[in-house]
Amino acid sequence: MIEDNAFLKKYCRRLVLLLFVGMISYTSYSASLLIQMDDSQKNHLKAYGIAFWTLEKDYQIHWLLNYKGGSFLLPFHKEIQDECQVRGVSFSVLSDISAQQVLEDIASDERNMEAMKLEKIPLMAVYSPKGKKPWDDAVTLALSYAEIPYDLIYDDEVMKGELSKYDWLHLHHEDFTGQHGKFYTSYRNMKWYKDEVRTNTERANRFGFSKVSDLKRAVSNRIRAFVEAGGFLFAMCSATDTFDIALSADGHDICDAAFDGDPMEADVHTHLDYSKTFAFQDFKLETNPHVYEFSNIDVTLDRKVRKDEDYFTLFDFSAKWDPVPSMLCQNHNNLIKGFMGQTTAFNINLIKPNVLIMGENKQAEEARYIHGTFGKGTWSFFGGHDPEDYQHLVGDPPTDLNLKKNSSGYRLILNNVLFPAAKKKKRKT
Repeated sequence: MIEDNAFLKKYCRRLVLLLFVGMISYTSYSASLLIQMDDSQKNHLKAYGIAFWTLEKDYQIHWLLNYKGGSFLLPFHKEIQDECQVRGVSFSVLSDISAQQVLEDIASDERNMEAMKLEKIPLMAVYSPKGKKPWDDAVTLALSYAEIPYDLIYDDEVMKGELSKYDWLHLHHEDFTGQHGKFYTSYRNMKWYKDEVRTNTERANRFGFSKVSDLKRAVSNRIRAFVEAGGFLFAMCSATDTFDIALSADGHDICDAAFDGDPMEADVHTHLDYSKTFAFQDFKLETNPHVYEFSNIDVTLDRKVRKDEDYFTLFDFSAKWDPVPSMLCQNHNNLIKGFMGQTTAFNINLIKPNVLIMGENKQAEEARYIHGTFGKGTWSFFGGHDPEDYQHLVGDPPTDLNLKKNSSGYRLILNNVLFPAAKKKKRKT
């Protein structure tokens, strides 16, 4: 019996020691999970979804700006590891010591890097008409593919004051001028165009407006107020320039009779108020209803850039001093393939001086990716329709992101989705 007790005690001591060593090993060698975002990442787009999903689970996460393409550092938990494996996202397991070394390296003054803590799940809304459209929207595709939840809202929700429920708003390729996308010449006899005009007119009438343009201006002003109160706005394609045009023309008729039944105001350009816009100034409207263009903000009809030479460069910002544009420009490439849209790129000479240009084709004198603040909020405008479909036409099938999972252009979209989650640091002095 005595010998049995001695053996049992010895066995228990060895078991406790093994458990202790195992705990030390787990803590030291499995403490953090690094989702690298350089060229070694198998699925860049799904990685953003993992980051969002991790926030939903209340885990701490850091966005490592300029470290391996803007990697994510997460605590090691088996459910996160499993989720990465299910979604096909590459990752590495780091020990406590290794993770700490990464953070210390990033904190060095000699390194243009920063670790931004992500702490809040932004409530996402996409401003888009209900029902199927004859074309797709790149942001909706990106959110769906990355498995990031969002709500669809449109004029009804905006006019009823529901914008205040959200932190982040994307504007799909909308025409806020009330000219129905200026599709009149090419598509006025198509059923989908007639249905859209009728539906928008009926909606405007429900809210007491006789014209679609008046409703769209009211919506634009409410979106402007959303940003001023602290909201995050992201827009692509025609939702960029038409939004500013609508703000500048507040209270004035800029639509030809082909769109609203009566002529536009005489000397319409004298009525434009550029102080109300976010990004652009001194622009001139395209008043011909048969020209598929809204103003000279966009350069689509005048650009002389060949497809095989159509690229734009991302600017390199200081991660420690300018973390916001650094977050918005995180990528594994800084030379991005260009792509067209109804609004492809912005005339660099019409951009307000306080606007930050984050991506440009310098030789062509066009900006592709711009950012600014308004009130307590921020906005970002991205020219073009679909980063992986060079010239997307009405009726074209949607892009299959399973074939574009490492798209640099789509990464810029998802940077904007994730950036509102970051804890903003004060600038160092």
